[in-house]
Amino acid sequence: MRIAIIGGGLTGLTLAYYLQQAGVAYDLFEASERPGGNLHSPQNLAGYQLEAGPNSLLLSAELEELLTELGLQEAIQEAAPVSQHRYVLRRGAYQALPASPPKLLTSSFFSLKTKLGLLRELVRRPAPPVPGETIAAFFERHFGSEVVDYAVNPFVAGIYAGDPRELLLALTFPQLAALEAQYGSVLRGFAASQKGKSGARRRTITLRGGVQTLTDALAARLTHYHLGQPITAVRNEQLARSQEQLNSPDYRLTINNQLSPLTYSHLALAVPAYAAAELLRPLHLAAADALAAVRYPPMTLVYSAYDRAAVTHPLAGFGALNPRVEGTYSAGSIWTSSLFPDRAPAGQVLFTSFVGGAQFARQAQEPEATQLAAVHQELSRLYGIEGAPRWQGRYYWPRSIPQFDQHLEAARAAFAPLAAAGIVAVANWQAGVSVPDCVKHARRVSDELAGQVA
Repeated sequence: MRIAIIGGGLTGLTLAYYLQQAGVAYDLFEASERPGGNLHSPQNLAGYQLEAGPNSLLLSAELEELLTELGLQEAIQEAAPVSQHRYVLRRGAYQALPASPPKLLTSSFFSLKTKLGLLRELVRRPAPPVPGETIAAFFERHFGSEVVDYAVNPFVAGIYAGDPRELLLALTFPQLAALEAQYGSVLRGFAASQKGKSGARRRTITLRGGVQTLTDALAARLTHYHLGQPITAVRNEQLARSQEQLNSPDYRLTINNQLSPLTYSHLALAVPAYAAAELLRPLHLAAADALAAVRYPPMTLVYSAYDRAAVTHPLAGFGALNPRVEGTYSAGSIWTSSLFPDRAPAGQVLFTSFVGGAQFARQAQEPEATQLAAVHQELSRLYGIEGAPRWQGRYYWPRSIPQFDQHLEAARAAFAPLAAAGIVAVANWQAGVSVPDCVKHARRVSDELAGQVA
């Protein structure tokens, strides 16, 4: 058995690493000349450490174990204590988002009507899941529209670059549907699920040199990693020889327009859904069409640095989100230098602003000069900034995060039967969008494939 892994992002690299640890033969092909995919940490010559992908990591058990195996313990950098504070724009000013259900009731963030709704939610009776329910519909049923507008909407835009009125609860937060089925009240179920737990938050970290340090370390450990090797076609040798039904895994790849001399028993697709669709179209048309329909909205990250003395806002937090109802240009900003002070030169502050996603797609595609000017104007107004930025830059993703909506649900269903033909998916549209989710999924798939060898 030999496995072809197509795509050298985080999940492809992690899968290859664990297959190599298990002694399973593999080849990993990456079209670009840089490992890591969405994990990209460009360094600016002016002294700013930037992130074009995740700006921080929540440290799960699986991720911590991987970092330890790679010898990256000393590279772990803890976020500043202020990272626990999150802010949301409300009536043109940033307010701290209550961090727990009790604080929701005692703070002034929500109206009295919404607080009374939160109390009524505590006595809801158990109910079965609503098929096809969106995140917004679920939270509106339980907590009302104000919670959707000022808590759920900005949170979903920040994590998924998505619209909660389109993303499905079953694909994003299935644990909430489970709590409703068991307890009725999500708040009561959450309290019950936390009994006996320490209550400690998962650590928010980064890596010195940027998150890309992780994928660089993985790539350096691999023995069969091929950079600059785009896969342009996949062919099944059994089908090519006999025209029989495609049920005998025996694959050859076209690499740089040359047919590979090796055959592979399994294909692990670690590429976006739209790229997987093109590879699968000659073999599995229905699955390819479903994958091609998965949406990836555009996203631009705008970086803005200022002298600390020019910014009147205290910036004592992780960052701030802008609900769509507030009519802002950006979806919000991470206060990068508040989280990790060494990301900007001494005496300066660095914002990473998000322009785009499903709810702000038009802004994401505007010219760079327009974006930089609009973000500077918005930051100046919201944070009390005087004067021009010390430096600005941007990173543009034409296709950012897969949307976990009905199209993705259909794509996963159409793709599932391909496992019988030796084709598996380890990309974030299957694994989940977070780094810990991708690491956990890649390790599970590695265990399954290694078990087929034994």
